[in-house]
Amino acid sequence: QVQLVESGGGLVQPGGSLRLSCAASGIIFSSAAMGWYRQAPGNQRELVAIITSGGTTNYADSVKARFTISRDNAANTVYLQMNSLKPEDTAVYYCKATTYSANYWGQGTQVSISS
Repeated sequence: QVQLVESGGGLVQPGGSLRLSCAASGIIFSSAAMGWYRQAPGNQRELVAIITSGGTTNYADSVKARFTISRDNAANTVYLQMNSLKPEDTAVYYCKATTYSANYWGQGTQVSISS
């Protein structure tokens, strides 16, 4: 059974930082591309950042230079370091695993940026 469990969300002030984690089980993590997506109320789910099995990364323009995606294959975990947070970063953040056979999603973690 595949499980993706996100953690690390919360409420922070503008300019603050958060680090999201996504722990995966039930997949060959080292072979999977991992991604972070987000969905704000009334909006479609959008890509935030992805990291391939080989470590290549890609970011949405809106988060470049502020967010960093990384992975620890030994821990089956992908991270999203978020710095210089803005109110428009407020959303539910989801982890996605892309394997050879299927895509899998986590349940999401709420990130709220407000003073």
